[in-house]
Amino acid sequence: RVTSTLVTSAVAVNPAPPSAAASSNAAQQPGEKLKQYSVVMKFGGSSVADAARMREVANIVLAFQEEMPIVVLSAMGKTTNLLLAAGEGALKCDDASEVLVLEAVVAIRKLHVATMDELNVDAATRAEVSKLMDKMEQVCTGIALMQELTSRTRATLVSFGERMSTRIFSAYLRSLGLRSGQYDAFDALGFVVTDEFENGNILDQTYPNVKAALTLGSGEPASIAVVTGFLGRGEKTGAIATLGRGGSDLSATVIGAALGLAEVQVWKDVDGVLSADPREVEGTVPMAFLSFQEATELAYFGAQVLHPQSMRPAMDSDNLCVRVKNSYNVRAPGTLIGHVRPGGGEDWLLTSIVRKKNVTMLDIVSTRMLGQFGFLSKVFNIMASNGISVDCVATSEVSVSLTLDPAKLWDRDLVPEELDHLIQDFEENGIARVKCTTGHSIISLIGNVERNNEIMERTFKALGAENIRITMISQGASKTNISLLCDDAQGSEAVKAIHNEFFPHPQSKINPEV
Repeated sequence: RVTSTLVTSAVAVNPAPPSAAASSNAAQQPGEKLKQYSVVMKFGGSSVADAARMREVANIVLAFQEEMPIVVLSAMGKTTNLLLAAGEGALKCDDASEVLVLEAVVAIRKLHVATMDELNVDAATRAEVSKLMDKMEQVCTGIALMQELTSRTRATLVSFGERMSTRIFSAYLRSLGLRSGQYDAFDALGFVVTDEFENGNILDQTYPNVKAALTLGSGEPASIAVVTGFLGRGEKTGAIATLGRGGSDLSATVIGAALGLAEVQVWKDVDGVLSADPREVEGTVPMAFLSFQEATELAYFGAQVLHPQSMRPAMDSDNLCVRVKNSYNVRAPGTLIGHVRPGGGEDWLLTSIVRKKNVTMLDIVSTRMLGQFGFLSKVFNIMASNGISVDCVATSEVSVSLTLDPAKLWDRDLVPEELDHLIQDFEENGIARVKCTTGHSIISLIGNVERNNEIMERTFKALGAENIRITMISQGASKTNISLLCDDAQGSEAVKAIHNEFFPHPQSKINPEV
């Protein structure tokens, strides 16, 4: 049970005092004058991909001397993918000797050993990380012998990435003469989740557990806590579980909410959330502020912001905000994702433009259902029975148009067959005729839909000037999103045209400081 491990785990990772040798050239301890942790800083795998990147992360942490940080880390670089590849590769092995020479296993050991060498990690941490690598190889050997790779085993296997990266980084901070402690969230912090091993949901008892574990005692000196992202422990099984997509961001916001902090920082490689995809549009600008609702819409329609699930603890709190910052531009303010738009935002019009490609549209027409109740019910019952969800909807008296997102539905080469089966269900039940077309783009305008007349007028003016044809319009019930459908071939030009209409000015004129 989680509660039985809280005391022993916390003792094992108490911050070690800096050695005399280290103290001579010690870096300055951040938050020295504070009594409690003040901010959560989350860094993804690319930020800790190797020794050089770990040094950069340490420099970022030390740049904010006014804060006492909790640092949440993902696994190093592509380690999570390598661990999954090691598990799949182990299924093709006959014994331990074959497991040890798997390309993924060799790459994982090589990366972590090289990183510890470059960062001059202490002997105790080396031994601890080496033991974890041995256990990882033992898990792979078990997979080979049993010829079975379950969800529970996969979760255990990928957990080694965060467990190793956090130990190495915390040891590096200590080598600089800093006080730092490493925490396994599933043990020392008491992250308790449902027993869905690869998509566990955070349970309520996690919050008091985290608060107890990370509240400093009277007179306890400032320290940098380094915490595993992405991981929890199953409520009933006690097994390690992962938190699914966006899991490390979720770990960070859970900690922020549990401690009642004002801000969680998520560090990426851009200056916050941008007005459009910079790979598609020149002259994009970072947004100073997003509401949680806007950020959720952006994430749903494909923008690389935060996964909606990871924002839930902040959304449910009274004052916790999330700030997206750039690890290559440390002092840039980034984008604040919060509850209330500064200044009321009366002049706010459009936040961002997102394009989702390769969208399928169904036009469902039924003259038999004219004036009859139950038409939409029958439509969505058939969608549900086929396990297909819907993005956007537009309706009339006798027809409904739906868009489907293949990325959410199919992870295999069965799209035509599944669509054929769906259409067959409609037509065999005599409900409707269905026309299916593919190769569309959804252009989502995230903004102040209270001013939708102005948004639509300017949007269609810009699209008309470029001869771009819109085949469907849908306004979400969220009141923050208007979605337009066009052909993929015109999708990129549509985004550029709309962006040029709404964001023609220098950044300083449209992006006030938050």
